[in-house]
Amino acid sequence: MPFTLVNSRMVRAQIGPGQRMFSQRGAMLAYQGDVSFTPNIQGGQGGIGSMIGRRIANEATPLMTVEGSGTVLFGHGGHHIHVVDLTGETLYVEADRLLAFDGTLQQGTMFMGSQGGVMGMVRGQVTGQGLFTTTLKGQGAVAVMAHGGVIELPITPQRPVHVDPQAYVAHRGDVRNKLSTALGWRDMVGRGSGEAFQLELSGQGTVYVQASEEKL
Repeated sequence: MPFTLVNSRMVRAQIGPGQRMFSQRGAMLAYQGDVSFTPNIQGGQGGIGSMIGRRIANEATPLMTVEGSGTVLFGHGGHHIHVVDLTGETLYVEADRLLAFDGTLQQGTMFMGSQGGVMGMVRGQVTGQGLFTTTLKGQGAVAVMAHGGVIELPITPQRPVHVDPQAYVAHRGDVRNKLSTALGWRDMVGRGSGEAFQLELSGQGTVYVQASEEKL
């Protein structure tokens, strides 16, 4: 069920009989056809265990189940929207960045420490983002939100990518993350910023970075 960008802040989805998708509550802007929207209480494709995991992880962004036959327009808060097409791999994304996604995708929650060790835990404490992140796996499309648009940066074994944690949106691939310090001249003169910490992503994959460091 591919998404079509109407403009940078609105996306269109076509849904048919027997299909299902999930969206953040309040993200529906308009629809045509026989479409229903119901609160999702089973944690998406991952089931009740996934829902409990997200609640423990403070990743319990409310979702709506979208079913029926018709066309739906999604958007939220005027944020820019970026569509990620998955072909069997896993997308790791902050829960509050999710706008809508295919119901065919398997949803889960991953403890960031399992990728980044102790540094993955530190990342949650320093940045205010959860120690857990939402995972979406399989064949399907995901619409994510960001400030000022999104750029895709390739990650290779020879060229890891360093990202301001507040600019991080999502990543996919065989990627490891860790938090590192980066003291620059502003810190030396007493004008520190969040850039004193950087999220280092290494391995093979893609990271999605927003153009602003603001939180959603």
